[in-house]
Amino acid sequence: MSPKRILLTGAAGFVGAVLGRRLLEAGHEVHVILRGGSASWRLADVVHDLRIHHADLTDEARVQALVGTIRPEVIYHLATHGAYPFQTNADGIIQTNILGTWNLLKASARVDYEVFVNTGSSSEYGFKEYAMRETDLLEPNSYYAVAKGAQTLLCQHVAKAEQRPITTFRLFSVYGPFEEPSRLIPTLVRLCLEGRNLTLVDPETARDFVYIDDVVDAYLRIDKLAGLCGEVMNVGTGVQRTLAQVVDAVLRETGAQVQCDWGAMPARIWDSKTWVADCTKSRRLLGWHSTTSFGDGIARTVDWMRQRRDARGVA
Repeated sequence: MSPKRILLTGAAGFVGAVLGRRLLEAGHEVHVILRGGSASWRLADVVHDLRIHHADLTDEARVQALVGTIRPEVIYHLATHGAYPFQTNADGIIQTNILGTWNLLKASARVDYEVFVNTGSSSEYGFKEYAMRETDLLEPNSYYAVAKGAQTLLCQHVAKAEQRPITTFRLFSVYGPFEEPSRLIPTLVRLCLEGRNLTLVDPETARDFVYIDDVVDAYLRIDKLAGLCGEVMNVGTGVQRTLAQVVDAVLRETGAQVQCDWGAMPARIWDSKTWVADCTKSRRLLGWHSTTSFGDGIARTVDWMRQRRDARGVA
């Protein structure tokens, strides 16, 4: 594939940073929009290879000017707010996810782009007792889930009304190197490497965990994505794993001898014993499926965290 001029929002985040690295490795011209105060530690070693623009997506005039100047051929929209427990401000969640997306869509309408990928969330579905399908009724149970659902519907409407190549990926539980340190798997790995006991919720709590490199592979299916209009696709593995299985995998890879205090942590509002993607559509339209086994993904994550720990001189 010939190098593309690419606009990436959310590049300082987990998935965005890994996607940005892969795009650079492939020789693309990568423009990123960073909001003031973004924690950019994930980009430290590639910052000089990126074309960085500072802006807030809620600033309509600034977004219009940037998109008009960059004139991207491919747009990856990963900027979000509210995905983490410490991001609880409803105004910020709604403004970033809905208004910010609307500003980006309006600015992009003046550009003849080839692909626009919007990033949604499995939280849009709410609780289901079966594998989640793109045709399911959305029953969000948080401000974040409501905002992401609205963002997806907005992108889908613009795609169909204006015949633009916009696709939404509903990501399930992405994990791997560069994940937010406070999330489940990085926390488990860190505690095990430190030899500290684990305080946990119900062991039957489940999620569909998908490895970061596999997720990025879906974003890179540019040729396939260019032929789609208004599609929404799940990006997961189609297999859910319980917390007990996750803990077992981390204990095995770290070799930790620690105690597990099951049920000592209160359940969170998003905890469920069924949370899994039906990935039939992404396989059919993109020819994509997750190829990294959970065991291999955990092993790579543990190795990466060990290397970072050793580099910091932690005993």
